[in-house]
Amino acid sequence: MKITIDEKIYDIDIEDTNTPLLWVLRDNLNLTGTKFGCGVGQCGACTVLVDGEAIRACSTAISSLENKKITTIETTEDKTVQKLQKFWIQEDVVQCGYCQSGQIMNAAGLLKANPKPSDSEILSSMNGNICRCGTYNKIKTAIKAARAEV
Repeated sequence: MKITIDEKIYDIDIEDTNTPLLWVLRDNLNLTGTKFGCGVGQCGACTVLVDGEAIRACSTAISSLENKKITTIETTEDKTVQKLQKFWIQEDVVQCGYCQSGQIMNAAGLLKANPKPSDSEILSSMNGNICRCGTYNKIKTAIKAARAEV
């Protein structure tokens, strides 16, 4: 099976095509920037983009992703992700950092779908990405800064 991740084509040999994308990324391809959180698609730590739309990698079967473009936090090509990373650093968002790759990827999906979201649209879109450190205000500030440049 061939899949495209961060502009690179991978030919993966996997027996169980119901394997979640998260495990293919982490175990088969050693792309560990995408994190395992709850394992049931509830916390958002594993968020990646598929054709520009945020999805949970822990609950998405690899079989559903053939001929789709997958973007992870490890991308060096996606300008929206790079801008968000810049403002994440500028706003000093990260505390423990565990959920932040999923937060950034969910924010990237938001800005791709809606480049100028309102404050309430940011809150609504980011609802479901859980941060145990409570950095939600800094996350919102970073997204608002990024939206000015997207």
